[in-house]
Amino acid sequence: MDPLLASVIERHGGLDRWNAASTLTARITYGGPFWEFKGQPEFAGTELVEADLHRERIRHVQEGTGRITEYDREADRITVTAADGTPIEELTHPRATFDGYAQDSQWTPAQMAYFRGYATWHYLVEPFLFTWPGIEAHEIEPWQENGQAWRGLSVTFPASVDTHSETQLYYFDDSGLLRRMDYQPVVNGNSPVAHYVSGETEVGGLVVPTRRRIHIRQEDRTPDLTWTPITLDLADVHIR
Repeated sequence: MDPLLASVIERHGGLDRWNAASTLTARITYGGPFWEFKGQPEFAGTELVEADLHRERIRHVQEGTGRITEYDREADRITVTAADGTPIEELTHPRATFDGYAQDSQWTPAQMAYFRGYATWHYLVEPFLFTWPGIEAHEIEPWQENGQAWRGLSVTFPASVDTHSETQLYYFDDSGLLRRMDYQPVVNGNSPVAHYVSGETEVGGLVVPTRRRIHIRQEDRTPDLTWTPITLDLADVHIR
């Protein structure tokens, strides 16, 4: 294992503790103009989320309406159902439905649920995900920002794991906590992103980030801080 990754894993609670856990639940509030821009404003709001920690599977239940979205990578399926179980939309092989899409393409409810599902699942299981078979991680040059130097980790994912882009960059502070991610979501026209992480909670000895702010990344790799397309805020985190 890469030495930086090994230290990051220990800082977040260690593999033994992680392997003993099975499920993470949280209340997540999604904000920002992105959801409306893509034609699905109802995806902004608070959801009760349950994530499987050892396979790419996640369930969202919308507060208020009870609408359910479920993503299962093994089945390669996303479903959207009403609270009473009435089907709203289902997609098999959802990633393929984005072929040819640009940054301004509108999405269906199932496409939005897929994007939010795989992305949120990643945010909840990283950095332990980086130890999975077939995932390659190695240290790269640090990133300098606001007088700080954050150590960098390049992570490349196999086709069996759905993520924003095949290779993503992660930057950690001196204590080993994640502070920034750089990627280009394939499903959104490869738009460059600088994703900032702050605030953490410790649950059963495992460290979980609680505040995320996602910005457009400019050509010089600095973030455009004039607006924040997506925000995520976690509360009531439980691990079992």
